[in-house]
Amino acid sequence: MRILLTHIQELLQVRDNTIDKVSGAEMAVLPLIKNAYLLIENDLIVDFGSMSALPETNYDQKINCEGRVVLPSWCDSHTHIVYVGSREHEFVDRINGLSYEEIANRGGGILNSAKKLNETSEEEIYQQSKKRLDEVISQGTGAVEIKSGYGLSVEGELKMLRVIKRLKENYNLPIKATFLGAHAFPTDFKENHQGYIDLIINEMLPKIAEENLADYIDAFLETGYFSVEETQQIIQAGKKHNMPAKIHVNQFTAINGIAACVKLDALSVDHLEIVTDEDIEALKNTITMPVALPSCSFFISIPYTPARKMINAGLPLALATDFNPGTTPSGNMNLVVATACIKMKMTPEEAINAATINGAYAMGVSQTHGSITIGKKANIIITKPISSYYQIPYAFGSNLIQDVMINGKII
Repeated sequence: MRILLTHIQELLQVRDNTIDKVSGAEMAVLPLIKNAYLLIENDLIVDFGSMSALPETNYDQKINCEGRVVLPSWCDSHTHIVYVGSREHEFVDRINGLSYEEIANRGGGILNSAKKLNETSEEEIYQQSKKRLDEVISQGTGAVEIKSGYGLSVEGELKMLRVIKRLKENYNLPIKATFLGAHAFPTDFKENHQGYIDLIINEMLPKIAEENLADYIDAFLETGYFSVEETQQIIQAGKKHNMPAKIHVNQFTAINGIAACVKLDALSVDHLEIVTDEDIEALKNTITMPVALPSCSFFISIPYTPARKMINAGLPLALATDFNPGTTPSGNMNLVVATACIKMKMTPEEAINAATINGAYAMGVSQTHGSITIGKKANIIITKPISSYYQIPYAFGSNLIQDVMINGKII
């Protein structure tokens, strides 16, 4: 099947060669072609260029994209899509003045979600998660990472990861699974942290590895959750099972966690609402991608990742949703891109780079996704007629997507 898109008003993120990521000043450069064409064969991009240079070619379907913008689909490298129910009562608690920590201390937060998940069948968890995945795909997400972390028990974590595996099998887009058993300490281990870490390392990880259920390992490195030393144990254990680390860090406090993650070759460090000069220095010239989650900051009214300071220091930055029931009940990457521009003062070019090629890097798929490059997968967004790609963040409350294509097929 050959599909030819013609008269594209703006074809964004065009790269002649595959790149891993963009950093610093490079993030402000978004290569594009105006009045462009794009040729797709089966599931791959096979050609693109200016309409004035369109060669004679055969095709099975032609789509006139006059007035429309075409760009690679969003790569959401941080989600918790697999969960049960919702936590809207905690939403009201926050309105009434309770903090994240206060809600958690009352049995809410992560422990609340864990209780619900452990009481729910695997089939029901799958059906709820499937609806969320369908929704984010319709909103332009073409690659997604999904974490466990609401089981907090051997069977609960395995149940979540098996649901993610089933989603992988039933959806034809990249889904990366991350084992987040170290999301919080279960009540039974509140005074025995090492006992729970031993359970993760000695019981959960071997079973997860045996069933090939996870690509990455994660931990909530934060004051009141997992310390630097505890997180280092988790990361090192993951390494032994070929699971690189993607770590929650610096959401509320800076406790030298970023430097520890970098030293252990973490693929990404995520949240970063609080970032020190020392953290920035630790991230320079490393393989670790900083990931910002601006819709989390928006929803629970905490600081935003200091994107300008980080980019001006030469760092790369990715954007992701943090889709979860407690602090970000939305997987809409369009809102994330808009919020990054509005609240973090990222330019549209920087935000789109962060949500495509850098997002792909943060989940290990930048060789196949995240840019318009010959040989990459044809996972793309086709907007409705708009004046320019600046409208994507500008019209933050509007649905500007006309079509989403996954592996060369409009869904």
